[in-house]
Amino acid sequence: MKITMVGTGYVGLVSGTCFAEFGINVVCVDKDTGKIERLKNGEIPIYEPGLDDLVEKQVKAGRLSFTTDLAEAVKESAAVFIGVGTPARADDGHADMSYVYQAAKEIASVMSGYTLIVTKSTVPVGTAREIYEIVSKEVANRGDSSIEFDVASNPEFLREGAAINDFLRPDRVVIGVEGERAKDIMRELYRPLYINETPMVITSPETAETIKYAANAFLATKITFINEVANLCEQTGANVQEVAKGMGLDGRIGSKFLHAGPGYGGSCFPKDTLALTQIGHKYNAPQNIVETVVWVNSERQRSMAERVMKACGGDLQGKKIGVLGVSFKPNTDDMREAPSLQIIPILQEAGAKVAAFDPIAMGEAQKYFEDIEWGENAYDVAQDADALVIITEWNEFRSLDFARLDQIMKKKVLVDMRNIYKLDDMRGRGFHYVSIGRKVVEPDEAATLKKVS
Repeated sequence: MKITMVGTGYVGLVSGTCFAEFGINVVCVDKDTGKIERLKNGEIPIYEPGLDDLVEKQVKAGRLSFTTDLAEAVKESAAVFIGVGTPARADDGHADMSYVYQAAKEIASVMSGYTLIVTKSTVPVGTAREIYEIVSKEVANRGDSSIEFDVASNPEFLREGAAINDFLRPDRVVIGVEGERAKDIMRELYRPLYINETPMVITSPETAETIKYAANAFLATKITFINEVANLCEQTGANVQEVAKGMGLDGRIGSKFLHAGPGYGGSCFPKDTLALTQIGHKYNAPQNIVETVVWVNSERQRSMAERVMKACGGDLQGKKIGVLGVSFKPNTDDMREAPSLQIIPILQEAGAKVAAFDPIAMGEAQKYFEDIEWGENAYDVAQDADALVIITEWNEFRSLDFARLDQIMKKKVLVDMRNIYKLDDMRGRGFHYVSIGRKVVEPDEAATLKKVS
């Protein structure tokens, strides 16, 4: 079986490569000639652990190829997937569907014979119907009544940093489709997952499109909820990590996404929650909970900068702040809606001199920031710093050498926005340690406990 993947961004490249791993012949198409040439030369335009090796493997096996020629790619393809971007529009938060609509028109202009067009991108409810109308109009203009097609929705649920495993071993596969021929094609594409007994939800296109937005909005809500609880814990003396553990052991709730921190970011949650609120208004069904989540998360990131100021005595003028991690999460170089994009500028506006280090994302991050000193490791940015701030929980930040930090930092202040370190371990180190939803370890208290021990 042969399929075409339109778009070689995160969704298109990961999905296309993983379909090739299933044994399917995949042609990835993109208008960007430079990107296609780089892919042909083995250069991967995104950072995703394991993707470079998997692409190389599939290209060598002859199951994965790259081209700018849509007509040639679509020829004899059982399905054509649309995996282009749907960014939020700056003016109103609606998903920008221009790339999807254009892809649909171009597919319609070159397809011959029966074609199944599948949206892999995250798209608003009703998009499959809109694509059907677009393609129908284009086919009618061609005057070829022999061309038949169906449109399906097959949303992705890929976590950046774990995308390959998520595709090859998913919790579920959601397919929104009508018509037995289209259903048979989609079942055949995902047949390798039957071995793992992966649940397959086959439903209407509208339901599939809603599942994607509802799932992401619910996860964003869990994150925002535990952040609100963390605020309460800080006032009452409770420990949010223990609260989250007690909640997560309830099978009705689960432990995932109950990690207090600086708020959600990335390419999905911010865009999809905002889009869902707009969809709700469009259909006169306001999503009030999600609207609140969007607002609370925005305020959350601003409040993180205020914590840093407070830890430094309320005045950042002329002080050096070392930042560890700028990507929105570990194992990715994705800077889209990263909490650091809100936090760092506020620190700079308050007069701080910011030095930062990220194991992967510094090249990408330099497109977003100005006047930052980029270090080669954590200790570079900690040198002579008045405070060290952990924004992204990369593994290499989990075992910092505190004796070394003691020697090189101007002041022993650590603001841990990811709760990497345990409170008991931080006692006695002589640092002013600030985390999220837990007790602040004061330097005097720590020193006293150290002497007693």
